[in-house]
Amino acid sequence: MQHLKILTLADVAKRASELRTKKRIVLTNGCFDLLHIGHVRYLEEAAQLGDILIVAVNGDESVRALKGGGRPFNNAHDRAEVMAALACVDLVTIFPEVRATRVIEAIRPAIYVKGGDYSLKSLNVEEVAALQTAGAEIRTLPLVPGKSTSGLIEKIRQ
Repeated sequence: MQHLKILTLADVAKRASELRTKKRIVLTNGCFDLLHIGHVRYLEEAAQLGDILIVAVNGDESVRALKGGGRPFNNAHDRAEVMAALACVDLVTIFPEVRATRVIEAIRPAIYVKGGDYSLKSLNVEEVAALQTAGAEIRTLPLVPGKSTSGLIEKIRQ
């Protein structure tokens, strides 16, 4: 099924370029393998920071590189479709790389958001350089206590 919110990076970049003059674009990225309430609250809060929320979903190979051989549980297209179904999410793209540098360079967000498990010091140097070039504000949002993908996986295993 083709979803209207799910676009190639080139198409999202084109749309962002058109919207940038009138709207504050917020960008976040992640695996979003098993969507849970922590993700939903994070995305809703990220959306409040601007006018358009773009979510870049890691492709399957990059999830394996980041999370290990047993992941992802859901393929990239399924994860993107679930993400696109959320009312707070305006556009979704899938990217194959481990790092979001190319996504940041293409979209040039006003605000880049990561969860509280990240800090400016822990972000990838290339990603930070791309964000600085774009003039993006970097924000971290607090995690929801007790709500994580790792915790959910552990609960399922038990």
